[in-house]
Amino acid sequence: MGLALAFASYRRARKSELVISPDHAVLPANGYTETKINLAGNYRPRVLIWTVAPNSNLADIEMKGSEVYLRAGINPGEITLFARAPGFPPARTNIQLNLDPTDQFGDGTPDFLRLDNEEDRAAFRHWFAFLAESTYFQPESEQTSEVSDCAALIRFAYRESLRKHDASWANEWHLSRPPSTNSVKKYEYPHTALAAGLFRTKPGAFAPDDVNGAFAQFADAESLWRYNTHFVSRQVNAARPGDLLFFRQEKHKMPFHTMIYVGNSYFTDGSDWLIYHTGPNDDARGEIRRVTVTELQHHPEFCWRPLPQNPAFLGVYRWNILREED
Repeated sequence: MGLALAFASYRRARKSELVISPDHAVLPANGYTETKINLAGNYRPRVLIWTVAPNSNLADIEMKGSEVYLRAGINPGEITLFARAPGFPPARTNIQLNLDPTDQFGDGTPDFLRLDNEEDRAAFRHWFAFLAESTYFQPESEQTSEVSDCAALIRFAYRESLRKHDASWANEWHLSRPPSTNSVKKYEYPHTALAAGLFRTKPGAFAPDDVNGAFAQFADAESLWRYNTHFVSRQVNAARPGDLLFFRQEKHKMPFHTMIYVGNSYFTDGSDWLIYHTGPNDDARGEIRRVTVTELQHHPEFCWRPLPQNPAFLGVYRWNILREED
């Protein structure tokens, strides 16, 4: 009798415990590797609430039917996963996320920054083209002061395309009618292993030590061309929204110049728009300009025409984070 009561008490104690464990306690912080989370015992609470500490920028919980998976983010570090259910003490387990230095293309951009699915790539393209074009239509008093040349315009649109696009963000940039396009889901700037440093500034494939010193918030047009984008074509009709056109004008004090291919306008009719900043000239601050590809192909100065026979036209380039297998 005493043994039976003790066994019953043991079973009740076991039933009151919530125990969780991952299939893998160490994951690469690459934004897509998953591990299944197991719930010990046969008893399953009807309601379970999952949280990740210290914050959800490190990992996400995904439900696949009745099974629970944790997907690594792109920031290294140790996380604690909590499971809570009414009437149970919280269960917890620790998972280590390690820096993933993989650079499959050897172009200096780590794979954890690359946008792996078409939904994220399309979101980035849309936001990048929209933000570049929106600066042209903003009143000068509302334009950000950081946009002072062609590279600054690109840095601004690139960085803000990787933000979370909520109401407070739209208000900050005076965007009264932002698109309803989703934000990039893989990560949110500046919550990456590189923190605020988005732009590569030196040659070579990515290495673990590059998290300190190889990336910066600033990059000039030449660095954007050499270290952050890859060649697509010398035919401008190969451009997709968000791609860049690069020029090298040897007689200029700052020889490298770049323009953004917008494609279909968010604001007006037309399907082959370009946006660029002229940069300062003598005592003038310069300005943002908006032209069509057709107009630029008939520019009075041949060196600015995006044509294969123009040696100053370097071609159409695409961001490394959008790079795909050929």
